[in-house]
Amino acid sequence: MRPSAVDLDERPFVLVWEVTQACELACEHCRADAQERRHPDELTTAEGKALLDEAREFGDGQLVVLSGGDPLARDDVVDLVTYGTEQGLRMTLTPSGTGSLTPPAIEAFADAGLRRMALSLDGGSAGSHDAFRGESGSFEQTVAAAEAAHDAGLPLQINTTVCAETVDELPAIRDLVADLGAVLWSVFFLVPVGRGRVLDPVSPEKAERVMEWLHEVSDAAPFGVKTTEAPHYRRVGLERADGDGTAAPDRDAIGRRAGIRAGNGFAFVSHVGEVYPSGFLPAAAGDVREDSLVDVYRHDELFQSLRNPDALGGKCGSCPFRFVCGGSRSRAYAHTGDPLASDPLCAYVPEEYDGPLPWDSPSDAVSAD
Repeated sequence: MRPSAVDLDERPFVLVWEVTQACELACEHCRADAQERRHPDELTTAEGKALLDEAREFGDGQLVVLSGGDPLARDDVVDLVTYGTEQGLRMTLTPSGTGSLTPPAIEAFADAGLRRMALSLDGGSAGSHDAFRGESGSFEQTVAAAEAAHDAGLPLQINTTVCAETVDELPAIRDLVADLGAVLWSVFFLVPVGRGRVLDPVSPEKAERVMEWLHEVSDAAPFGVKTTEAPHYRRVGLERADGDGTAAPDRDAIGRRAGIRAGNGFAFVSHVGEVYPSGFLPAAAGDVREDSLVDVYRHDELFQSLRNPDALGGKCGSCPFRFVCGGSRSRAYAHTGDPLASDPLCAYVPEEYDGPLPWDSPSDAVSAD
């Protein structure tokens, strides 16, 4: 399925199901605020299969990400991958780098039809990664799992969190991504939810420089680069290409649809069945135990507003790049309680905008001139 063919008003390009919040790790940035034990009200295997049945109603080849916590904390996750594959879904997985992610476990996922595995690296060495992840040995286990995925023929994605504690590690992580043979590096810019509330984000000015650097990496690397919760990466790319941002390209250089963000091409189902625009925007719009996931995505007022660039407020609403960017709705919500407010990480100020700015220091701004 070509991303440019997806009608984002009708279906998400990415559907994430947080199958559990249980995890052995205590990562400093954890959105889920993961716990040692599984929640007693998690969706059951039967309810999970019913959810996958409904995901199929979005259309052929729906992409489903099984996330956590650590999905391997459930003993039915291979069965869920098998079932989803049989329903024609493109099943992917984001396990934690723990001792449970053994080569036989990875081989079982490959045999079940898993399309991609995403692993997290937040440091370029064992010391920095393990400190951030809160578990000695996590780096070694993650690298071993990446190598096992390669041996099993599973395409590998590496996820990395950008915050003040990790930003200087990015060049070393880039080298690891290449060495591990990953097909995609997904770079997540911190949103202060869960345990991530105690971390320090990079400044808007620093984020701008990191995104410029990521475009340079993308130009030269053997893997794709994308950002998560930083859609202004697209604006930076258009400025590098001397574009004006008023016409949205169908897709980027590696085939992803431009403009995907919380509620707009993206939907999230929590471990207990709540439907959110994103795991980083925890405003419940429904519950899969009571509501149709398809109807919530297509018709819920919050989801519809998030797909309307002209509904945005502040400088995001005045920005000529709003059709290809639109800002992180999750970060706006975390900072203001309004998912349609300006994204405080974006340094760009439209020339015609003279309203309030979402940062404390004007020196953080990058002029549009």
